[in-house]
Amino acid sequence: MGAHTLISQGKKNTYPGIFLTFEGGDGSGKSTQIERLASRLRACGYDVVLTREPGGTELGVRIRNLLLHSGEVSPRAEALLYAADRAHNIATKVSPALERGAVVLADRYLDSSVAYQGAARELGSQEVRDLSLWASEGLLPDRTILLDVPVNLGRERVGKTQDRIEAAGYEFHEAVRCEYLKLAEREPERWVRVEGVGSIDEVAARVYEAVVDLFEKNPTESEVRA
Repeated sequence: MGAHTLISQGKKNTYPGIFLTFEGGDGSGKSTQIERLASRLRACGYDVVLTREPGGTELGVRIRNLLLHSGEVSPRAEALLYAADRAHNIATKVSPALERGAVVLADRYLDSSVAYQGAARELGSQEVRDLSLWASEGLLPDRTILLDVPVNLGRERVGKTQDRIEAAGYEFHEAVRCEYLKLAEREPERWVRVEGVGSIDEVAARVYEAVVDLFEKNPTESEVRA
């Protein structure tokens, strides 16, 4: 098996830490649920590291501003900027944390690029996946949580103040959601679809049930007051 094939398929996390990624459309509640899960795991003694794409590092913050708040960006340039952010984030933050045994919770990862740039921007899902895997040295999460909500609900949650991606329009975001559902169906061993409609507590309980098997120390509801 050649090196290109290995990168195209990705590779399992071989670090002692646990790598969890959260995916979903804009307004799906990823950031809120990541904070809830982080609090629960920290209460049980886990070393938890939070990151996001773009913007998980100092360089990433600058890239995030270019992507979301600085005017028009061509589709290919957009994909390359996300890949640059991902490469730096993995090399300087995620991999070192996993190596020391931490739990890394990421607000978006390579599947976002596949859905947003590959499908919705029509750059080609496989091409964008290959670029993302090359940037991240092929690293795949232990589990990916898809917080799934209807596009109209996500847009209501975002509100009127929108960044460049959030303002892309209904058809764009519907294409993103459809691609996410396809990705989850293709890789059921990695993905778990979680219904994102309901109260914050209801969704948090669903998220926890989707990942609890990965942890040896499992905090109960009575141990954590998130």
